[in-house]
Amino acid sequence: MRDVLRVPEGERLDLTAYDASATPAGPAGKAAGLAATAALAPRLANLQERLYASSTAGDRRRLLLVLQGMDTSGKGGTVKHVIGLFNPSGCRIRAFKAPTPEEQDHPFLWRITKALPQPGEIGIFDRSHYEDVLIARVRDLAPRPELGRRYDQINRFEKSLADDGVTVVKVFLHLSYEEQRNRLLERLDNPEKHWKFNAGDIEERSVWPAYREAYEIALERCTTDEAPWYVVPADRKWYRNWAISTLLLEHLEALDPTYPPGDFDVEECRRRLLAT
Repeated sequence: MRDVLRVPEGERLDLTAYDASATPAGPAGKAAGLAATAALAPRLANLQERLYASSTAGDRRRLLLVLQGMDTSGKGGTVKHVIGLFNPSGCRIRAFKAPTPEEQDHPFLWRITKALPQPGEIGIFDRSHYEDVLIARVRDLAPRPELGRRYDQINRFEKSLADDGVTVVKVFLHLSYEEQRNRLLERLDNPEKHWKFNAGDIEERSVWPAYREAYEIALERCTTDEAPWYVVPADRKWYRNWAISTLLLEHLEALDPTYPPGDFDVEECRRRLLAT
């Protein structure tokens, strides 16, 4: 899936050429997709345990999943249905909202650095440092020269993460304009979902093309060998969950963490234990 969904380096990106309802390399239908995702759970859990166990012996490696996408694209759903396959004690989840006054007093990467996973952990960002080149661009919250510098800062920052043992998996949840309308209507039609509805989402739809352009620029300028971007079609929730689960599996398998050997005499400890 890494090869199928990865954004190519050094090429212009046109998100209108990507079908948000497609299921590239995926199972044949929803039922098969749900079953395939469930079948990945034991392998993901085992790899997570091995990653954490390895950190107790000094292994600094960890994984960071960055989720970006338009409202209703499924960032929260991914956390629930994909990250739910892991042991929560080994995960560090952070949802980034509008910067607080304290955060605004610091460089934009300050709050990101404070939320990074520790060795052995799996970190999940629901939105991220990319908001500072996305909404900042669409809403003119920063001068264009400053935005240009931020792309370079992000690339240097993510390279430093990779150099320190962080596997960065950046996923753009590619939702169609029509599907977003359907999901917003579902929230309006269900009183139990009204808490998830924000009237401001309607206004944001009026600048959809500007957001698409902002994402295209960010994905073009910030897909690197150290931290590539992946475009995951998000109109079909079951496919989104399967694809991201599979991406995480592939990256964890590439790390191939191992259980550290014990620093004690197994047989001696067995003898002593049986004698108690």
